[in-house]
Amino acid sequence: MIHLQRAMVAGLDELAPDPTAVRAALQSAIKLEHATIPVYLYALYSLDEQKNAEIGAIIESVVVEEMLHLTLAANFLNAIGGSPVIDEPGFLPSYPGPLPGGVEAQLTVSLAPFSLDKQLPAFLMIEEPENAIPYPKLAADADAVTIGQFYQAIANAIARRGDDAFVNPPRNQVGPDLMPESIVVVDVATAMRAIQTIVEQGEGTTKSPLEVVGNGYAHYYRYMQIKEGHLLEPTGGGPAPKDEYAYDGPTVPFDTSGVYPAPTNPGPYPPGSAQALANDNFNYTYTSLLHVLHALFNGTATSAQMNVAIGLMMSLKGQAKAMMSGVPNPAVVAGPTFEYQSTNPGLRTATGQ
Repeated sequence: MIHLQRAMVAGLDELAPDPTAVRAALQSAIKLEHATIPVYLYALYSLDEQKNAEIGAIIESVVVEEMLHLTLAANFLNAIGGSPVIDEPGFLPSYPGPLPGGVEAQLTVSLAPFSLDKQLPAFLMIEEPENAIPYPKLAADADAVTIGQFYQAIANAIARRGDDAFVNPPRNQVGPDLMPESIVVVDVATAMRAIQTIVEQGEGTTKSPLEVVGNGYAHYYRYMQIKEGHLLEPTGGGPAPKDEYAYDGPTVPFDTSGVYPAPTNPGPYPPGSAQALANDNFNYTYTSLLHVLHALFNGTATSAQMNVAIGLMMSLKGQAKAMMSGVPNPAVVAGPTFEYQSTNPGLRTATGQ
């Protein structure tokens, strides 16, 4: 279970919380939701899709919902008069390092190929709920809060502010027509639904591993299927929640030969090298995606804008998998660094500009 610094909830426990504090917390939530995406994507891109299809599908399904959570936090922030910021260098975390707002000594998050002994335990720690079923609750640090408590503090703060805290008419909302399962946030009730979706898709509930919104298991239990080597399935009931499901479904195999030999926490690469050129191209594409998403969350919520974002996401996947698998030169293997890069030095060199 990840613990966050108590500063993440500063100002949210007042009788009438300052709207500035709520907006700051939601911007922090957006950064937190984004920070896991490069880590999960790096592991996903390191997998040979033919040899580790089941594990790849699980990780990809989590990434899709992390993007939904980022969208919901952005909708919430827009709904109370804020403006999401995701297209600046400070938005991207540094790897290796803690998650944004995380207690530094608890977990160092790395960009690394998928592994059962290192990356999977990190994923489980990130996603572990406060009361995992059937695993015991971890002792909490009195000077820290869990991710679930962080979101609950935001929910409590906006409930105390009431519907008057919301902009009327609604502004800059990304709805379910563009992002499946997204929620247009207009008042306390819809804000609570957005928070509930984020928390329960990540953690499940205290009584079930199932998502309340969606058709699958919460992220922690999806990753546990990889650890246990079997899908989680209902058992037909029992005297306690832990007896209602078991990891005894079809196997989730892991083929160690199906992981590309990409570096852990890659870079910096020698200037002018093939690795540097490929990495520059990836980072430029990734930064372009942040620009597009920033516009999407700040008033350009159109299908055309979403299509551009999807196209950039597909391009990133192709670029990363080529780097990691050694295409076109098997002797030159690299990994993307997920850094902010608004220009592409390689493109300027190629065009003579």
